[in-house]
Amino acid sequence: MNKSKSLHVGSLINSYLKEQKLDIIMYFVSVFIFALIFKLNHISVKIALYPAIICMVLWIIYAAFNFYRYCKYHWYRVDISSHIEITLKNLPKPESLIEEDYQNLLNVLMTYNRLRLSENNQKYTDMSEYITLWAHQMKTPITAASLLLNELSNDEKYKIKEQLFEIERYVDTTLQFMRLDTMNSDLLLKEYSLIQIVKQGVKYYSKVFISKGISLNLDEFDTTVVTDEKWFLFVIKQILSNSLKYTDEGSISIYVVPDKTLVIEDTGIGISGEDIPRIFERGFTGYTGRMDKKATGIGLYLSKQILDKLNHNIKIYSQPGVGTKAEIDLTSSLPRKCTATISNLTKL
Repeated sequence: MNKSKSLHVGSLINSYLKEQKLDIIMYFVSVFIFALIFKLNHISVKIALYPAIICMVLWIIYAAFNFYRYCKYHWYRVDISSHIEITLKNLPKPESLIEEDYQNLLNVLMTYNRLRLSENNQKYTDMSEYITLWAHQMKTPITAASLLLNELSNDEKYKIKEQLFEIERYVDTTLQFMRLDTMNSDLLLKEYSLIQIVKQGVKYYSKVFISKGISLNLDEFDTTVVTDEKWFLFVIKQILSNSLKYTDEGSISIYVVPDKTLVIEDTGIGISGEDIPRIFERGFTGYTGRMDKKATGIGLYLSKQILDKLNHNIKIYSQPGVGTKAEIDLTSSLPRKCTATISNLTKL
């Protein structure tokens, strides 16, 4: 028996003695009453000693057996609690009315919690379906409005298109946020050219680069990565979006450093040091985001969640007034559960 086990048995003995305290007291009170009666009637103590010893031995045997059962049921409950499912069927049969009352109470609470959980799940499902439907429906008027812009002057057309682009970007973020819980079932893991994914993200924001006069320094790196193109591209877009939002002049550089680390670096206003540890928290906008008054605190949170699921790592380095650098480490191997899928998909 190891030390921790011995300590646990010691605590069990203490607990057992506390629960049996009243029985022990009553036993000694009974012995005292019998001894007192024998004394008052001038009966020899030896006559009372033998039955007392017999009773003591019987009581010790009973106590030992009872303590064994006490420990047995305790370890049984500990065992089922370590791998219990949402059911009470595995609970031991109640040995007293109090235990039966407790189990009945647990059944009532379990039934109530199931109902509440079912209601909450239904509400979440309804909300998720509604928001997803709303996001898809929003794309139709956005497309229609873009076509109608052809009748306007170039200056008016550009301003409205800029706003439509922002709406579309927010709608896409909403869709990805709602799909995050089911991301694992939506993964298509293959080997992709990293430069091609990056170029898609750059092309998406090409008009923003031009309108803000931000120069792009894009290295032609020959790097491949096993990932999901759609989800990884979303992360690239989010990082580029932040870089463009908080860079009024200067440049954005995109390059790869050994070993397989993608770097997106800007010359923007930067992030304060105290905000860096919290930038991946949901809803956290920080000092820079509060100044902007448009930040939602969702983009980097989503990016971190997606990269975690893809088993890629991201780090952000920044200095106020100098700029921000995002490093995405692509050297990490994918989760084991994806290995079999990858071996098949890479043959496509």
